[in-house]
Amino acid sequence: MHPMRIVFFGTAELACASLEALAAAPAFSLLGVVTQPDRPRGRDLRLQHSPVKASALRLGLTVLQPEKCRHPDFIQVIQSLRPDIGVVVAYGQILPPALLRIPPHGCVNVHASLLPKYRGAAPIQWAILNDEPETGVTIMQIDAGLDTGAILSTEATRILPDDDARTLHDRLARSGADLLVRTLPEHVSGRIEPRPQPEEGATYARKITKEDGRLDWNRPARELWNRVRGLTPWPGTHAHLRSDPKPMLLKVHQASVRPGPRGAAGEILAADRAGIIVACGEGALCLTVVQREGGRRLTAAEFLAGHPLRPGQRFENLEAAPSEPAGGSKV
Repeated sequence: MHPMRIVFFGTAELACASLEALAAAPAFSLLGVVTQPDRPRGRDLRLQHSPVKASALRLGLTVLQPEKCRHPDFIQVIQSLRPDIGVVVAYGQILPPALLRIPPHGCVNVHASLLPKYRGAAPIQWAILNDEPETGVTIMQIDAGLDTGAILSTEATRILPDDDARTLHDRLARSGADLLVRTLPEHVSGRIEPRPQPEEGATYARKITKEDGRLDWNRPARELWNRVRGLTPWPGTHAHLRSDPKPMLLKVHQASVRPGPRGAAGEILAADRAGIIVACGEGALCLTVVQREGGRRLTAAEFLAGHPLRPGQRFENLEAAPSEPAGGSKV
């Protein structure tokens, strides 16, 4: 049997593990890698490759970068490749029906949640933000909806207390790649019965914005701890410490929950080598790694050596972005 002919669509770092796993397996032949056009990034706004393009070039694969994948000329290119199946992982564009119809076995997607929960752009972050005990990856058929296609396979993983969005992202990327390699031959041979997604329990994980990183000290400490974890490494969380002549913006990189004595929301209860303990609406949050705006990342002990704090000082309790309901937004 000839290797399965695949066109791969991906852009973000999440997709690289799947691309590399397919390239390494002799059962698959990658006809081309479709990714977003190079974009200007950094202070000098130089054009940079997407993570997937960088991986594809290292692997010696053909790279295609249409501005819009629905363009008729691009669709003709994919038709000429005669793929058996399309694989999509964090591509960033919705494939039009004309593309979905080209491969005889359709197109499948690797999604970083246990569907139908957390459809949408940011399933990893919202799983942590909403204090989920577990999440996982789903291989699904792509249809005209947003992450609504029939499920081919799933694999769950626990969310650990020391996980943040980066560590969970990396674990799910590897898990998704392994599951994809196992699922594709079973799917193409007809040994998998696709399972329609139930509408019950479906939620939507909206895109994360910088505003989500603002800490609201009126919220419970555990919720803020999940916010710090769920928004690391991007966009990160921050709060404003009252100081003269203006409040100091302090980024919070690591924290832990403390039962602690009670105090007014945003009040510093203790500040020592162990951390900066701040009263919340319920419990207290211990800030252990912080960064002053324009400064470098410091442990609490390092920060306090240059910026002594005392109990009773306060963080500004600026209005924060609204919290997502438990389980995500209903769809």
